[in-house]
Amino acid sequence: MDPLVKIDGQAITVTDFIRTLRLSGQYDALIEQIVRDRLTVQAARKVGISVSEQDVQERADQFRRARGLHRAADTNKYLDALHISLDEFEAFISDSLYQERMLQQVCSDQAVESYFKLNSPKFDGIEVSHMVLDSEGKAKEMISVLSDDPDSFEEMAREHSIGATRDNGGRIGKVLRGALRGDVEAKVFNAAVGEVLGPFVSPDRSVFEIFRVDARQPAQLDDATRAEVQRVLREGWLRARAQEHLIETC
Repeated sequence: MDPLVKIDGQAITVTDFIRTLRLSGQYDALIEQIVRDRLTVQAARKVGISVSEQDVQERADQFRRARGLHRAADTNKYLDALHISLDEFEAFISDSLYQERMLQQVCSDQAVESYFKLNSPKFDGIEVSHMVLDSEGKAKEMISVLSDDPDSFEEMAREHSIGATRDNGGRIGKVLRGALRGDVEAKVFNAAVGEVLGPFVSPDRSVFEIFRVDARQPAQLDDATRAEVQRVLREGWLRARAQEHLIETC
C-alpha cells in the first residue's frame, strides 16, 4: 500500500490513517458527511436540478481565486500536490453545486415560512441569566440570598459564579427550545419572568447552576430562528433520504 507520508523513512499508510480516524472518534462523522453529500447529489439529479459547464467553470474560477491560483500552471501544480486529477477536481466542483442547489430548494423561503407557521411554538424564546457554583451548599445558600433579594442576581453572579458569563452578570441572553438540558428547559420555559430556579446539578455533579428568567420572546421569524428552521428542514430531509437507501458500513 502506498504511503501517505514518511517519517525518517517510516511510512504512514492509508490503513494507519483510517485507524487513527476511528480511534480518535473522527471517522464516523467524516463518513456521515460523505454519505450525506452523496445522497444530496443523487437527489438533486433525480429531481432534475442541472449544473452546466459554465456553472462549473465559474465556481472553479472562484475556488482558484480564493487560493491565489491565477494561472493554469498554478492550478495544475496545486492539484498534483494533492494527487487529484483535473477530472476529479471538476467532479468535486460539480457535486458541490448540486448539493448547494438541492439544499436551497429544501430550505427555500417558502419552506421555512410554512414550517414556522405550523410549528411556531417550538421557536418561542426566553432570555435567561445563570450562575455556576462548585458546591451544593453554595448553590443552596445563593438560592436563599436571591429569595430575599432577587435584584442582587447580577451582583451575586459577578462575585460568586465560576461560569463564563460571570463578568456579564450571568446573562446568557436569548435561547430557543433545545438549547438547554432537558430537565432545565422544562422548568425554565414554564417559569414566570423574574423567577429564579435551581439549583440544577450537572450530570457529573461537579457544578450546580441557578437560572433566572429575564424575559419571554414569543416566536418570530428573525435571523436566528430562520437559521434554526433551515437546520431542522435540512436534517429532516437528509434523514428521509437515508431511509430510501441501503447504507452499509464496510
